Amino acid sequence: MPKKNKDKSLAVLVTIVLWILAAWLLFPLVQLDRVDMSNVKSYIYRSALGLTLLIIFFGKTVFDLIFPWVHSKKLPLLNTILLALYALALSGGILFTILRIVTVYLKNRKQGFVY
Repeated sequence: MPKKNKDKSLAVLVTIVLWILAAWLLFPLVQLDRVDMSNVKSYIYRSALGLTLLIIFFGKTVFDLIFPWVHSKKLPLLNTILLALYALALSGGILFTILRIVTVYLKNRKQGFVY
């Protein structure tokens, strides 16, 4: 197996593992009704770590969109469109995560609007 191909497969594997880790960290926010409020601090810290991973993915995607010469060639139009849609989906996920963290915080304090 050529070295370049091996490096690419390693990068894909690491990315998939990080996505699985982010999903695991953010899972309690999706199942917010079933979250035990007795240990809400751990959920907030866990969610903050998952949010950090999402922000890192978003930053890498925006960097790939803005600076395509890193790949030493021009990005095809389809790649650009798909990266832009991916960045849009990531920004929606980040916004959803932030809103859910605020909801957990307000639910813990028993103040404010909680949907």
